[in-house]
Amino acid sequence: MGDIRVEYDVTAISVGSRDLNVDIFHPGDNANGGCLLFLPGGGFRTANKAGLHERYAPRIAERGYVFIATEYRVMEEAMWPAQIQDAKALIRWTRANAERLGIDPDRIVLGGASAGGNLSTLAGGTQGNPYYEGDGGNEGVSSDVAAIIGVYPVTDVTERAYGEGREQLYGVNPSAEFVRAASPIHQVNPGYPPTLLIHGTGDTTVPYSHSTTLFDALEAVGVPVELHLYAQQEHIFDREPAFAESVSAVMALFMDRCVPAKVPA
Repeated sequence: MGDIRVEYDVTAISVGSRDLNVDIFHPGDNANGGCLLFLPGGGFRTANKAGLHERYAPRIAERGYVFIATEYRVMEEAMWPAQIQDAKALIRWTRANAERLGIDPDRIVLGGASAGGNLSTLAGGTQGNPYYEGDGGNEGVSSDVAAIIGVYPVTDVTERAYGEGREQLYGVNPSAEFVRAASPIHQVNPGYPPTLLIHGTGDTTVPYSHSTTLFDALEAVGVPVELHLYAQQEHIFDREPAFAESVSAVMALFMDRCVPAKVPA
């Protein structure tokens, strides 16, 4: 990985009796001050940050960005909205530690894949809403981000909230209002950050309509949004090295354009 420096299992926040750890991939001399904080997928049953190490982390760090692979509480550990509150707490931790991380606190991008994409795209539409903030530390620090990345994200949980085993996450027969509050598609507003959506059109786990619908909704309210579709590719298609490289390049180019490094005065 060249001159990339990695810190493993850094405790970012403590929630309940659980420490949430992150792995930090620091770029070398080409560091540009930007940061991609990334939430893994796993259907809210797992949240394995190690799965991001080969897929995105070194490729993003090689392009000058600090990459932070995260974890969050899964359904066996806590019910919703703990997961989105963990995501917000991780943003606050990142901003509070910007100097130590060598990043510009105004250039934090939140990304996520699958269930993590649900959290990243939900965070984009709920900035400043106390319901989603939780008590994961760094109170008073903003959890706003400069941009959002969703890789095959779950953007509407209307059907999934009532599936087998989902009561462990959302409770038994959650109200329509509760489900809407967990669905990014219902949080779209003109203040939503610039957004990148990536999906495979052969995805049967999370149909690509989750991304196209969100794309249309964001475009309708004037939010800068990009959609990249990969023909006939299934869920987690980017585990293959060629697609991992392509997706990482798309993410880096998006960040270069939407959260550019500040030019010294």
